[in-house]
Amino acid sequence: MKRFINTLKNIWNIKELRERILYTLALVLIYRVGSFVVIPGINPSDLAGLQDQTKDGVLGLLNMFSGGAFSNASIFALGIMPYITASIVMQLLTMIVPYFTKIQREGESGRRKINQMTRWLTIVVTIFQSFAYLANLRNQIGGATIYSITGSDSPNFINWVLPISVLLTCGTLFVMWLGERITDKGIGNGISLLIMVGIVARLPFALFAEFASRMEDNAGQLVILFVELIVLLVVIMLCILLVQGTRRIPVQYAKRIIGNKQYGGARQYVPIKVNAAGVMPIIFAQAIMFIPVTLFGFSDTESMSGIKAALSNFEGFWYNFIFAIMIILFTYFYTAVAINPKQMSDDLKKNGGFIPGVKPGKKTEEFLDNVLSKITLPGSIFLAFVAILPAIVRIFGVNSQFAQFYGGTSLLIMVGVVLDTLQQIESHLLMRHYDGLTKSGRIKGRGQM
Repeated sequence: MKRFINTLKNIWNIKELRERILYTLALVLIYRVGSFVVIPGINPSDLAGLQDQTKDGVLGLLNMFSGGAFSNASIFALGIMPYITASIVMQLLTMIVPYFTKIQREGESGRRKINQMTRWLTIVVTIFQSFAYLANLRNQIGGATIYSITGSDSPNFINWVLPISVLLTCGTLFVMWLGERITDKGIGNGISLLIMVGIVARLPFALFAEFASRMEDNAGQLVILFVELIVLLVVIMLCILLVQGTRRIPVQYAKRIIGNKQYGGARQYVPIKVNAAGVMPIIFAQAIMFIPVTLFGFSDTESMSGIKAALSNFEGFWYNFIFAIMIILFTYFYTAVAINPKQMSDDLKKNGGFIPGVKPGKKTEEFLDNVLSKITLPGSIFLAFVAILPAIVRIFGVNSQFAQFYGGTSLLIMVGVVLDTLQQIESHLLMRHYDGLTKSGRIKGRGQM
C-alpha cells in the first residue's frame, strides 16, 4: 500500500504527466456527458423499446461500446464505431490493394494520407449508419410522438431525418476528434481509451443487475456471486497472458570492425506475439455470422427458418461452434496477412542478422513460418474460447449483461488498453528516474513485444 501511495505521489510530481492525465480525464468527462444528451425530437421516457432491444446481441455489443449512448438515443449514439469500421476497411485495403500498400510504405507522409482517407470514409459510413439508426429508432418508439426540429408533430425527411443525421455524424466526428486530442496531448491511445470507457461505464449496471438477480433467488446466492467474481479475475489474468505472450527468437548479428572499434556481434531477439491478430478475428467473425441470419430472414421455408433460429441463438451450441471455428480461421488469415516471414527474413539478411543454426534466406523464412504456425494455433484456440465464454457462463445462470464482461472483444479491449496506458505512465516515471509501477520488469503494452 505504501508503495502504491508513493507511486501516485511520483505521478503527481511530474508536471507533464499530471497535465496529460488531467487533460485526458477532462475529455473523457465531456464524452460521458455527451452520451446522455438526447437528440432533438425524442422524449427519453419513450426509449423503453430501444433499451430492451439493446440488451443482447450485436446491438447490445454496440451499446456497450458506446457506454449506453446507443440506447439513450444521444448525440453520441453511434459513438466511435464508424471510425473503427473505416479503420478496419483501410487496414484491409493496405494489406490487399497495392496502391494503398505503396502509400503506407511512404513513412510519415503516407500515414497522414491514410489517416485523411480514414476520416473521409468515416463520414460516409456514419451517414449510412445514422439513417439506419433513425429508421430503427422510429420503429422501436412506435406510436410515441417524434417532434420535428420546427416543433411540428409530423416529422419528415427534411425537418427531422436529415438534420438529425447531420447531428449524429457531427457527434461521431467530435468523438473522433476527442480521441485524437487524447492521443496527442493526453495519455494512452485516445480512440481505444474512449471505447474502454464506454465498456467500463456499463460494468456497475451489469454488476448491480447480477446482484439483484441473485438476491431474487434462494439463499446462498451471494456465495455464487463471489465465485463468479473470482472466475472473472482468473479470466482477466488469462487474457493478460494472451495479450502479452510472445515467442522470442534469438538473432545474431555479424561482427564488423571499423578502425579500432567492433560493431555488431550482439545477440538480440525477434519477438512474435502469440496473439498477433488481436481482437480483429472476433470482429470479422461476428460480422460474417450476421450475414446468413439476414439472408435467411427473407425466406419463409421451414428449413431456412430452422437455420435462422439456430444462428440467431447467441447462446446456442451451433452458433458458438461455428463462431469459434471462424475465429480460428480468421486468426490464421489475419496473422498471415499482418506478419510476412519473407519480409522478416529479408530484413534480417539486409541488416547482417541471422538465426543461430538456420541459414539466411529461404531457410530462415521457412523457420519463421513454422514458428508462427505453431504459436498461432494455441493462440487462436484460446481466443475462440474467450469469445464464446460469455455464452458458456450464461449456461450457469449469469446475467446476460454481466456475462459480456467474461470474454469477447470487450474484455480483450479493456485488458489491452489498460496495459497500454499503464505502460505509457511507467515510461514517464522511468524517464524521470522514478520507480516503475511494478517491482520487477516493465509493463508491456499492446504496441510493445
